[in-house]
Amino acid sequence: MNSISKKKQFYPIATCLRNYLHEYDRETKLPVRYEDLIHYTDSFPYYDKKGHDTLWETIMFDQQEQAELSKGLTQIYALLKTDGDMSVMEHLYVSRVDYCTFGNSNPFRVQIMNQLNDNYDYFYVKRADASRIYGLELEYILSPNRINYLVDGDTLIEEHIAGIPGDLFIKEYLNRKGTNKVRIAKEFVKFNERCFVRLLGDMRSYNYVVDITPDFEDEQYRVRPIDFDQQSYEGRKSMYLPQFFKDNNVIVDLVLTLLKPDVIKQYQNEERTLIFRRLRTARYRLKDLIDCMRGDTISTPEKIVQLKQELAQHHNSDEFLKCEGMGDLVRLNLKTIMKKAKIR
Repeated sequence: MNSISKKKQFYPIATCLRNYLHEYDRETKLPVRYEDLIHYTDSFPYYDKKGHDTLWETIMFDQQEQAELSKGLTQIYALLKTDGDMSVMEHLYVSRVDYCTFGNSNPFRVQIMNQLNDNYDYFYVKRADASRIYGLELEYILSPNRINYLVDGDTLIEEHIAGIPGDLFIKEYLNRKGTNKVRIAKEFVKFNERCFVRLLGDMRSYNYVVDITPDFEDEQYRVRPIDFDQQSYEGRKSMYLPQFFKDNNVIVDLVLTLLKPDVIKQYQNEERTLIFRRLRTARYRLKDLIDCMRGDTISTPEKIVQLKQELAQHHNSDEFLKCEGMGDLVRLNLKTIMKKAKIR
C-alpha cells in the first residue's frame, strides 16, 4: 500500500509557466495576497457541526486591517466568479477566514456570505506552487470538470470544489439506503483511470470529494480531486493509482465485488476515449502546457528515474527510459495510453 512520509517541497513558477498563465487569463493583479493573511492577531479552533475539531483555525485581525482585507477578499471573489463585475459585491461580505495548520500548502479558506439570504460560498488563498498549477490545468483540460483559479506572484486563488469528502462519504454515505453502489464502483474506476493517465498522485480519501447529483430515477456520482500538490512528483507508479491507497480499500472491494473484469476494462476504455476527445479539442493549449512542464523542475532526479523505470515496465516500452523529466513522462504516458483510446 502507498504511504507518503515526507512533505513535498514547493517549486517556484518558472518564466514559461508564468507566460502560459498570462496567455490563458489565469494571472491577474489581486488586492490581497497570501502574505497579507499570515499576520493575523488571534485564532481559535474551528469545530464542525458535530463538535469535532477540523484542524482548521478561524483567524482574527485587528479592526482596521479586518475591514481592508474583507474588501479585498470580496473583490477577489468577484474576480473569480464574475470576471471582476464589482456590482455583485453590494450584498456580499467576508463572514469568516480559516487557516489550515496541516498539509503542504497551509491554505486560508475564505467564507463569503450573501447578506440578503445568508447563502455562502468559499474560496482558498494558497502559496502558488508549480506542481499544483500544472495539476489544476491538467484537470481543467483533461477531466470532465472545469475549475477556476487565479495567480498573482506567489499567491494562488482557488474556487471551492463542492462535494462530500471521500473519507466522510465512505463512512456515512456508502451504506445508506438508496445508494447505488454499482454506479459508485463505476465512477471510481473512471476516476482511477483519469488520475493515472495524467499522473496525479496522492488521492487518499480526504483528497477527493464525491459529488452526488439526483437523477429522475436514481443518483449519479462523480469523484473529483481537490488536492493537486502531488501532480507528477512521486517516483512510484502506484502513487498515481487511487486503488492502492488503504483509505480507498472499501471502494476497491466494492469494485471487485460488483464489477466483472471485462466491465472494468470497458469503463477504463470509455474514460480513455473521453479524455482523448477532450485532448483533441484542447490540443494547442495542452501542448503549450506540456512544453512548459518539460522544461520545468517539479520533482527530484531520484523520483524521475524511479517513475520512468516503472512506467517503462508497465507499458513494456523502453521509450520511457529516454525521458528526462516529469513533463516528458506525462507527455509520453498520455501519448501511449491515448493510442489505445482512438475511436476506431
